[in-house]
Amino acid sequence: MLRLVPRLFALLAGVATVSAAETPTAYTHEIEAWRAARVARLTAPDGWISLVGLDWLRAGENRVGSAAGNDIVLTTGPAHLGTVTLDAGGATRIVLALDSAATVDGKSVREAALVDDTHAAPGATPTTVRFGDASFFVIDRDGRKALRVKDANAQARKHFAGIDYFPIDPTWRIEADWVPFTPAHALEMGTAIGTIDKVTVPGKAVFTRDGRRFELLPYQEEPGGELFFVLADRTSGKETYGAARFLYAALPAGGLDHPGKVVLDFNRAYNPPCAFTPFATCPLAPPENRLDLAVTAGEKKYRGGH
Repeated sequence: MLRLVPRLFALLAGVATVSAAETPTAYTHEIEAWRAARVARLTAPDGWISLVGLDWLRAGENRVGSAAGNDIVLTTGPAHLGTVTLDAGGATRIVLALDSAATVDGKSVREAALVDDTHAAPGATPTTVRFGDASFFVIDRDGRKALRVKDANAQARKHFAGIDYFPIDPTWRIEADWVPFTPAHALEMGTAIGTIDKVTVPGKAVFTRDGRRFELLPYQEEPGGELFFVLADRTSGKETYGAARFLYAALPAGGLDHPGKVVLDFNRAYNPPCAFTPFATCPLAPPENRLDLAVTAGEKKYRGGH
């Protein structure tokens, strides 16, 4: 991810900072490039708006296909794709129909184990079953298993309405104080499917805006990864998506265990997948991250929303 060069000068009483070596136009170009890359990922053939199904598996055999008589009815693909079995231990396996023409991780096999997204090896993807322009893999949410189905020809992808933004404003690139927690705190976060995720919060980002003090709690989606903030503010449910917006920030230079600085660039605040599709399982902003502040930066509500 592109970062501004280290030399910074203070704006708004030292709260928001922009590189002294860069002009506002250069910063604008940086944000525009980030936005373009974000839209490219979102609208890719296997991007979030290609989702067409979230089908929960029941214990035992689950017949899968586009015919109405299946346990899981797909919106596309062969009438009878195969059978996905969920055993008592939570393992899943697929046996494909002889004429399905489907592949498993790109291989023409008759049956295979399906490794879900939670149990895939670090850096690896879950086992993917592909049929034509569509595919699915197993996700694990709080011990429940489901098929996440994608289709490159999804109507949401064909009719993508674009993303609306607040004007790019360098003053929303804020240098916050990093306050580590020793030990780390536990935080419960609700999700769009009604489950509760328990995450580990290594510290908090503290900043001031308009003379007021605010705090945000992040977690890391993977060890060593960037800080991930799930937040809401006074624009939520009005100009922006109601449940949350997401924001990533680089780790403080001195590490998570030491006081330091974290750059919160709210011009990069973006909508979760749930803003674009009903088939995602997004986290919701916890009460601790609901700011009594109108963050007029980043992505606005999706006008083509479901």
